[in-house]
Amino acid sequence: MAISGIGQNYYQNNVETKGNTKNVNNTEKFALEKTGSTRELSETEEMELFKKEFYEDLSKITIHKTLNNVAINISEAGFKAMKDDPEYREKILSLLKRDLGSSLARNCSAVFTVGATIKEYRGDSWPVGYDSEFYARSQDSFFKKTSGKKDRNKELLEEYLEKRAQAKRQQQELLDEKIAKAEQERSRLAKAWAGDRQMAAASNAYDANVMTETAAGGDSLLG
Repeated sequence: MAISGIGQNYYQNNVETKGNTKNVNNTEKFALEKTGSTRELSETEEMELFKKEFYEDLSKITIHKTLNNVAINISEAGFKAMKDDPEYREKILSLLKRDLGSSLARNCSAVFTVGATIKEYRGDSWPVGYDSEFYARSQDSFFKKTSGKKDRNKELLEEYLEKRAQAKRQQQELLDEKIAKAEQERSRLAKAWAGDRQMAAASNAYDANVMTETAAGGDSLLG
């Protein structure tokens, strides 16, 4: 499984146990001295250290093979509650070990949510191939493990949706072409009709003129 999530950054960007501190990109990394005294940590640094350690604990949990994709969302209130109360931390860790290691009847994706109290702990799961909600809710997860492969059912669904969209585009193109042809025919008929009217008007005018001239000629003969 591929490991990702916000918590993974704590491996590279935060507390490290080293003999000396180092400067990277002009940003000081604080470190715990293996020997000797350590400086007092700020609340932010203490929380970062706590998150790093908790992330390492999560990484050690064995995830059952029926859980293809897993994400753990932890609120800041949840982190504070676990940091302030070690017993609560252990309860949450125990629940996650239980649920992540449980066998499910079918392959699925699951999101576990941790808040400031046990009542806020919950887990939601979706069958693989119908787990769009998982991907939406796990984008900013603290901890995330995925199979690294697309489920075949999901691939088939994506192929079907693409083919359907392509068919719709083709239908729309055909419809647009029919509409354009119909508009051209309407324009042609309108022009032809207008031409016929002009011809009829000219013919009527000619006939009227002939009749007038004929009548005038008849009067001159009689006179």
